[in-house]
Amino acid sequence: MAIEIVEGDITAQQVDVIVNAANSSLLGGGGVDGAIHRRGGPEILADCRKLRAGHYGRGLKVGQAVATTAGRLPARWVVHTVGPVWSSSEDRSSLLADCHRNSLRVAASLGAVSVAFPAVSTGIYRWPLESAAEIALSTVAEELADSSVEMVRFVLFGQQAYDVFRAASSA
Repeated sequence: MAIEIVEGDITAQQVDVIVNAANSSLLGGGGVDGAIHRRGGPEILADCRKLRAGHYGRGLKVGQAVATTAGRLPARWVVHTVGPVWSSSEDRSSLLADCHRNSLRVAASLGAVSVAFPAVSTGIYRWPLESAAEIALSTVAEELADSSVEMVRFVLFGQQAYDVFRAASSA
C-alpha cells in the first residue's frame, strides 16, 4: 500500500481510477469536475446521463460514489463523488470521509489498483485545506489496510494545497 502526494493535473494521471469531485447532478461543472469532463470528452457525460436516467434520477448524494468510463482520460474509469460544503456550524467531516472511503470501495470493486484523488471539497465548497488533508489521508490509510487498491495518489492543484497535504502526511 502506498500513498503519494504530487502537485499536478489530475486529468493527466495514468492510473486505473481518477476520482472526480463532482456535483450532485453528475452533469459536469467547474473546477476538477469541469476539467475531467472537458478532457475526458462526451463519453463521460453520456455515462453520467445514463446514471441520471436510472438509479440516480435525483442525482448523487453527498458522500456516495459511482463509476463511469474515463473517456479520453489516461485512466480506465472515473469515480464520481460529491463532497460536502464546509459549514462552521455543523460537523460534516464524516461525509468527507465517506467520499474517500466509498470512492476507494467502488475502485476496488472495479479491480482498480491505482487511484488518483483531488482535494475533495476544498474548492468552491470551501473546506479548509488542513482539515480536508487530515480527513482524506487518515481515511485513505485506514481503508487501504483492507483494500485491493495498492496505490493512492493525491494530485493537488497549486503549491499551497501540495504543501498542506505534504505536511499532513508527515504528522
